[in-house]
Amino acid sequence: MFSITVRDHLMVAHSFRGAVFGPAQRLHGATFIVDATFRRAELDADNIVVDIGLATQELGGVIAELNYRNLDDEPAFAGINTSTEALAKVIADRLADRIEAGNLGEGARELAGISVTLHESHIAWATYERTL
Repeated sequence: MFSITVRDHLMVAHSFRGAVFGPAQRLHGATFIVDATFRRAELDADNIVVDIGLATQELGGVIAELNYRNLDDEPAFAGINTSTEALAKVIADRLADRIEAGNLGEGARELAGISVTLHESHIAWATYERTL
């Protein structure tokens, strides 16, 4: 399996519901390094997994929809704890939608999977993987 990874970063504010979250139940900020990895079994006709420039651009577009926002105020997240794990899934699913729409080029339609990792710090991160 071949893969490429592109990186961006994301800054949000949010709060959580539930005693398990302790002080994070209060509004707080979070900054994440975001890695999106695209996978395929065989390279395409151009001998690449996917165009890195397009992958970077589309990840940036997804991040722009979330960046510098209080996620508690976003209708898409009403009633949802926007945990690191949940945000990784949201970003992966939105990238998958862009792949399906052709935004990463026709060759990207042959991608086998995508994973998104949100790094909270140098010692903690979460990943969501999905097939395409």
